Amino acid sequence: MTPELTEMIPVARPVLGEPEVEAVRRVILSGWVTQGPEVAAFEEEFATFVGAAHACAVSNCTTALHLALRAVGVGQWDEVVTVSHSFIATANAVHHCGATPVFVDVETGTWNMDPALIERAITPRTRAILCVHQLGMPCDLNRIVEIGDRHRLPIVEDAACATGSAILWRGRWERIGRPHGTIACFSFHPRKVMTTGDGGMITTGDPELARKVRLWRQHSMSVTDTVRHTARDVVFETYPETGFNYRMTDLQAAVGRVQLSRLNDLVEDRRRTAGEYALRLGAAAGVAPPVEPHWARTNWQSYMVQLPPEVNQRDVMQFLLDRGIATRRGVMNAHLESPYRSAPRVGALLQSEQAQQRGIILPLVPGMTPAMVQTVCGNLALAVRTRT
Repeated sequence: MTPELTEMIPVARPVLGEPEVEAVRRVILSGWVTQGPEVAAFEEEFATFVGAAHACAVSNCTTALHLALRAVGVGQWDEVVTVSHSFIATANAVHHCGATPVFVDVETGTWNMDPALIERAITPRTRAILCVHQLGMPCDLNRIVEIGDRHRLPIVEDAACATGSAILWRGRWERIGRPHGTIACFSFHPRKVMTTGDGGMITTGDPELARKVRLWRQHSMSVTDTVRHTARDVVFETYPETGFNYRMTDLQAAVGRVQLSRLNDLVEDRRRTAGEYALRLGAAAGVAPPVEPHWARTNWQSYMVQLPPEVNQRDVMQFLLDRGIATRRGVMNAHLESPYRSAPRVGALLQSEQAQQRGIILPLVPGMTPAMVQTVCGNLALAVRTRT
């Protein structure tokens, strides 16, 4: 029997409270609200959390990807091997560099880049491999990095959704963002596990890449604001090359520091809820749950299931919405959108299209109870049965 709903079950909800309010209040009263000491502290704490040598905060993950690709040498007329099955920002970041995305298909279950297809996409114009940890699920970095090493190509990790996820790397568990490729990029959008309202972070082990992104994020200014404002002597900055206004504010960073302190608990809560889904989805005949490989520990930023082929995705989502359960469709495909319909690809991208057309993202909110999970699963099973 399906429990009755008393209120809407949202698909996602950020965890924000008085600690974040107090952090913002502290910054406002300090008089320094743009990029400054809070950003520097957030960068240091985030680098420590993921185990990276360098972390650079930016305005969002799209700008992070743009800077990361530019830093590893992607430019006009180059190609970047990536996936279509991702939010369009992944392909857009390649385009912003003047380069062309070359799409490969994804694997069933994890919905991540299929390593077996990468080498077929590499050409003399390829300058990087851009892999995505889709919905927080780590992609197969061990295989992808090996391919990159063999072809002398940098690996850029789109880790927008993967803050707090981990991978078994050479015999030990390490957090995504160490990084395991060349450079990794994160998002702090409200839809993510931790948020700064909006914002992003770049991590790398390469000090030269870190220097470049720090320079470019602030108009390529030769002297940072903090150095200039604390100098005892008059300082005139220069602008040796073209840069961008991709800074994070101290207001955002203060929130991010509180959110980072919550992150382990947030991830554990989400993993508990995902475990409840795995136990209870059996009643929804034909619905395929996501697959977490033995070498991955996802933060379960989103929980996407796949509907049977004979069931209409929109009908099921509307059935659930009518009963107070919010969902989202499967992750989009850039190659189905106007700007990238003619982009080169390896094969027909059938798994990617199937994931968009048959996937639905179920509610996964902080503090979700077993009864709420049962309500979702019971109504999902009913929707599938009545529409088969």
